[in-house]
Amino acid sequence: MVDVHPEHAQLQADRIYLGWQYILLHPDPGPPPKRPSPAEEAPAQGPDPDLVRRERLQQDLLNRPMRIFRRFMLALTVLLVVLAVAGYLDWSFALLGLVAAGGVALICSYALVQGDRAVRYRIQEQQAREDRRRQERDKELFRAQEEHAQRYREWQEVKERHDRQLTWYAVAVPDDVDRIDVAGGTLPGWSALVTLIGATRLYSGGHLTVLDLSEGAIAKDLIELARRGGDDPLVWVLPTDLPRLDLGATLKPEAFADVLAHVVSVSEEHRSTRDLSFDNAILERVLEVLGENATISQVTAALRALAQVGDPRDDLRYGLITATQLERIGTLFGRGVSDRVVIERAWALESQLRKLETLGTQAVRLPPARLRVVSMDRQAGVFGNRVLGTYVATALTHILRQSPASDRPWYHTIIVAGADKLRGDVLDRLMDACETSRTGLVLTYRSLTPTVRERLGRGHAAVAFMRLGNAEDARVASEHVGTEHRLELAQLTETISDSLPGLDGGYTSTISQVDGKAEGHGEGATDLAEDITESTEWGRTADKIGEKERVLQRSREFLVEPHQLQQLPTTSVIVTDATAQGRRVRLADANPAILTFPRTTLGELEDLREAVLSLDPRQAPEGGEEAPPNLGPPPPRLDWRKDRT
Repeated sequence: MVDVHPEHAQLQADRIYLGWQYILLHPDPGPPPKRPSPAEEAPAQGPDPDLVRRERLQQDLLNRPMRIFRRFMLALTVLLVVLAVAGYLDWSFALLGLVAAGGVALICSYALVQGDRAVRYRIQEQQAREDRRRQERDKELFRAQEEHAQRYREWQEVKERHDRQLTWYAVAVPDDVDRIDVAGGTLPGWSALVTLIGATRLYSGGHLTVLDLSEGAIAKDLIELARRGGDDPLVWVLPTDLPRLDLGATLKPEAFADVLAHVVSVSEEHRSTRDLSFDNAILERVLEVLGENATISQVTAALRALAQVGDPRDDLRYGLITATQLERIGTLFGRGVSDRVVIERAWALESQLRKLETLGTQAVRLPPARLRVVSMDRQAGVFGNRVLGTYVATALTHILRQSPASDRPWYHTIIVAGADKLRGDVLDRLMDACETSRTGLVLTYRSLTPTVRERLGRGHAAVAFMRLGNAEDARVASEHVGTEHRLELAQLTETISDSLPGLDGGYTSTISQVDGKAEGHGEGATDLAEDITESTEWGRTADKIGEKERVLQRSREFLVEPHQLQQLPTTSVIVTDATAQGRRVRLADANPAILTFPRTTLGELEDLREAVLSLDPRQAPEGGEEAPPNLGPPPPRLDWRKDRT
């Protein structure tokens, strides 16, 4: 099983990577729990002065009659003594009065003392109650702080797990998928996807051929990445490099005639198989006359002779045909007016094929290269580019048909960008040839034409949808995926998509710089993430993107509805493929710079979900690093420079 840690993960040769899926298996726990704090109160220094004052005041109010009565008794005692001394009162009566008045005064004094004692007792009781309440509050605060400490430790563990978790999981399809159909998308989006697929295929030891019919130089970053990895890619820019394009030079006459017949059919979308067979028959007979290894210029010269166009002596003088061949061509289909149909078709064939006359006229021995790019110059005519694209696709088809099946699926991968510019039968033949030869095939379509809809996902193919600007195309794609699916879109994907620069410039031909000698390559393994950072436009902004990746961790869900598909970010890819459990639908970001993020893994979510959920920071060793689960050794590292021939 693949190791969950990004620094341990390696590319797997049996996986075709289409992007990364943003998933947070551990949700954000939010802010930390609030620490309980004691109530703001003054420290206790003795009895509460307010309480003492209230109690004293209350006791004074209660004792006021008693004090007045005691004073009266004391005054009466003094009066009796004065009267007895003055002789106005007998001492016997005076003594009896003194005893009675003094006793009453003593009783009143005792009552007042008892009242003061009761006040002090009540104050002490109140103080004791306050002390007990304070002790209870302190105990409750201590228990609350202990609970807070426990909750904080739990929050800290959850937060650490959230902060350290993987956020980007690889979205890949197994190599037993024959083909990947990509519908919709923009040129920057295609560039990201082609760079990602191409880089992972090359890095895992494979070979790649890109037929770029988009006229947008979408493989430019991939070329720079391959050079960074030590390869010397071959880049043809047609029609400028047509003389050095030797594709199809080794085909047998029957196959060569078939290729040329399909090239002619580019301008005649509704030509039937019968019409193609008729053109094929004409070309086969012409090639029989010319012999093996006939060039396009010889074929067009023969067709001019057959169509009775121009002066054949010019072609004889230039050595395109011989006098014997000219005589045989004149008798191929008879000399009567009934052959007018042949003459008209020969004229049509010549007018189309003359765009390929320079093909292979300056062919040289090319060094081995694991990346080959054939592109169309945007300055050339639209129709001429369609002719050239059809020729390359059909010639590749025949070469694949003659090649033995590969032992390793997707070892050789072909990417056709803008495949909706090819006829349906050309696509069908290419699909069949790739399937029988176990060659990986990626087809990107700008729009879902009827021809594309008939072939989308046919056979054992994975289907991917990118941004679909056309409302009808978005509706068809939504029905294909299913509107019940909820997909999670990362905020980072939307942010980066809004700031993506457009593609500028074009390809630089490498064929014109080839001297015919095989060039050596550097030795040693390279790191794909480092190569992406150093050599691609995506990687040059990786530091800034990585900083945002740590900040922008929000995401939103959306349903697969037409208006949502029309607003997909540039690099978003909805991938659908069939599994043993049924069809699965995943949303990926094809931005290759995500591979450089610290929390990106090359493992898939289905394979790593249980392992990631089982990670526990409490089991981390000293030093703060998480202890990785025992998932077995990582897969062997695959050398970029392996198997170059």
